[in-house]
Amino acid sequence: MSSHPLYIAFYWHMHQPSYRDPMTGHFCLPWVRLHGTKDYLDMMLILKDYPKIHQTFNIVPSLFEQLICYIQKGDKDKHLEVTLKEPSGLTEEERIFIVENFFLANWDTMVKPYPRYFELLLKRGYRYGKADLKRIHRYFNESDIRDLQVWFNLVWIDPMFVKDDRDLQDLYKKGADFTEEEKMLVINKQFNILKRIIPTYKEFYKNGQVELSVTPFYHPILPLLWDTNNARIAMPYVKLPKRRFSYPQDAINQIKMGIDFFENLFGKKPLGMWPSEGSVCEDVVKAIAREGINWIATDEDVLAASLGYGFRDSDGNVNNPSALYKPYNFEGVNIFFRDHKLSDQIGFVYSGWDARDAVNDFMGRLANIYNIVPRDQKCIVPVILDGENAWEYYRNDGQDFLRLLYETLSNDNRFKTVTISEFLSQQVNTTKLDKLHAGSWIYANFAIWIGHDEDNLSWEYLSQTRQDLETFVLKNPDKDVSEAWKYLYSAEGSDWNWWYGDEHSTETAEVFDELYRKHLMKVYEIIGLEIPAYLYVPILIEDREVLPKTEIRGFIYPSIDGMVTSYYEWLSAGYLDHKQSGGSMHRSEGFITGIYYGFNEKSFFIRLDPINPFSTIKDHIKIDVKIIKPPEYKLTVEIENNSVKTSLTFLKDEKFIPVKTTFLASAKDIFELQIPFDQIGVNMNDEIQFSIHIMKNGDEIERCPWRGYITFTCPSPDYEKMMWY
Repeated sequence: MSSHPLYIAFYWHMHQPSYRDPMTGHFCLPWVRLHGTKDYLDMMLILKDYPKIHQTFNIVPSLFEQLICYIQKGDKDKHLEVTLKEPSGLTEEERIFIVENFFLANWDTMVKPYPRYFELLLKRGYRYGKADLKRIHRYFNESDIRDLQVWFNLVWIDPMFVKDDRDLQDLYKKGADFTEEEKMLVINKQFNILKRIIPTYKEFYKNGQVELSVTPFYHPILPLLWDTNNARIAMPYVKLPKRRFSYPQDAINQIKMGIDFFENLFGKKPLGMWPSEGSVCEDVVKAIAREGINWIATDEDVLAASLGYGFRDSDGNVNNPSALYKPYNFEGVNIFFRDHKLSDQIGFVYSGWDARDAVNDFMGRLANIYNIVPRDQKCIVPVILDGENAWEYYRNDGQDFLRLLYETLSNDNRFKTVTISEFLSQQVNTTKLDKLHAGSWIYANFAIWIGHDEDNLSWEYLSQTRQDLETFVLKNPDKDVSEAWKYLYSAEGSDWNWWYGDEHSTETAEVFDELYRKHLMKVYEIIGLEIPAYLYVPILIEDREVLPKTEIRGFIYPSIDGMVTSYYEWLSAGYLDHKQSGGSMHRSEGFITGIYYGFNEKSFFIRLDPINPFSTIKDHIKIDVKIIKPPEYKLTVEIENNSVKTSLTFLKDEKFIPVKTTFLASAKDIFELQIPFDQIGVNMNDEIQFSIHIMKNGDEIERCPWRGYITFTCPSPDYEKMMWY
């Protein structure tokens, strides 16, 4: 019996949608430029120090197309345009834009560590209304604005480049009172980094340490382009758009366009493809096969749904490694299925850990897999995740973690990192798949992109626009409408619907909404038809309040014992389905399913229903109830080994001060909490806003709700009488 190392395939997905405003030609958002200076180049360059570490990187053509526009055409985004202006020459609108948008970074790792930048954030305030900005911006003098222009751009330059650049180090040391010349120095440094990205990718691709793959051009959800009815395979009862979208030729064209772009840029066709969001179905994979692609990748849950059985026990441990850690073949395409537990550890968990603890945990998980896979079988563990968004949550932008991880892997003979094609070149036996489930790498379905009213409306607009374009082409066969098709294909990208619906939120959701509708408007403008009036109306439900599924209907008097003591004790409470709200980065695991909240004459109550009973959870859990309005209190409950510890703090001068109090909390089957109104400074008829933050072993794993706050009004003693009448 031969013994093989456990092969590890790191696969980093680099992606941005098209941010160009179709009407003005300018980029509306700066993320190609800023992630370019912080993530795309350093992720590749770090491998020079670890030649044994081989990896695969995926590029999205819409991202690299914009990179080329920055470095070859001198294109600018709105954030860059207002950066380049001297503060004295800014309009009031531009000043407001800077004060509002130049803190778009992770505050804990990219703002608070720098005293001057943090000072400017405090001057602006953590929370504000749009109307407040007209007043707030006047507190910023010209030096404040210039420092803000510099800091926003400076912190988005990766620490790897700062470490080797005396000029940038001097700016960090200076910290404040920057000059126009120093501001331009930062921008010039940014563009020098951007110019190195594509040549570096070519260099590593050529020397074989890195393999590059591609995604269909505008990152569409291919199975939904093929037929929106594919959503019913995983979600039989999903509410679909009124107009069915079914254009297989669009899916095929997106695939071909992506491959052609890659070949023109890198000189040869890619062997692999990352179908956007790991989204696959049988028809799509057959189409990919016809274009000569050798391999693709998606999530392990797609494999489980395809085979009809899973690979993990009730605790999440792999119990069928020989079935999971190998490639499969469907219609001539090799398919790899990611270990989503390992991938999510890097993407969502390790950012708050000490680097050594994180690496030890990761290596321990790999060692467990190594010990259970068959020694005579070539097994591969695909670790596949976003290659850009996680790092701003790490200290030192993830450099400490990645370097220690790569060094540890390089020195451990049990493991060998490979590109995906390197693994396939070793005469690996693949298993034929007779059936391939239609799903994505998120829950093995397409719920993120279809089913919600906003999602469905966007599909209906897309379908109508495409039909009108096709009708125009049939009537005008000699007209060149290639530009119209370009904008239509861009509107088919997945990112627009990522922000529609309740699953995710972002400060710039309105920008995405407007960009999406402008892409459709541009189609009509190009073909000379009147733009439909509905395209001028936002698809987003503006200023959406997080509404409960069930409103509060009367006083409640629950026993705070961590159990559902009686059916009636929470019957009159409000109830919020936790799926009604979302965060900007999708987490594959949840913790809480629902939130009950209510009150009586004297107290306020919260109940959290977990996926698994609290009594079975061995981790250290901390629950913060943050009361935002009227006073700002934070109630903390720490749960460990079935014991519960409570504390109360009050925000004063940006610091939480301990307050003596007693309130009841219990966590067994469920979590229950009682908070006397008089202990948190709440009076009758006060409006209360609160959110719940859940930490596991020091890492925030959930916010309830993800977006916004739950709101209710402190009742009067005759509340129930008023409700009755």
